[in-house]
Amino acid sequence: MTVTIYHNPRCSKSRQTLELLRDRGIEPAIIEYLKTPPDAATLEDILQKLNLEPRALMRRGETAYAEAGLANPELDRSALIAATSNGRSPSPTARPPLAARQKTFCRSFKPATGERHP
Repeated sequence: MTVTIYHNPRCSKSRQTLELLRDRGIEPAIIEYLKTPPDAATLEDILQKLNLEPRALMRRGETAYAEAGLANPELDRSALIAATSNGRSPSPTARPPLAARQKTFCRSFKPATGERHP
């Protein structure tokens, strides 16, 4: 099984998720999304698989989020994806998405136990 993690080495949740995978014997393909941001189609695919809206993955507490006007409720899904794909605006992910086969996951884990929690 091929597993891909959209990773930010500076993010504790992302590091914990990567550690958890490796502890389970899984060596994922790693995409450092700050160096290689997803394009709009990839981001849309991830969001559809997660059944999430774009803001659910955004770092809404970042100054760049406010400065880019992404809190504007009039922005639709396409506009939000366009604003955050290909390295535009703030880093789009607040949690590390994982892609395995045709499934995509986005959860925080307790690294000591591997238990999922929202």
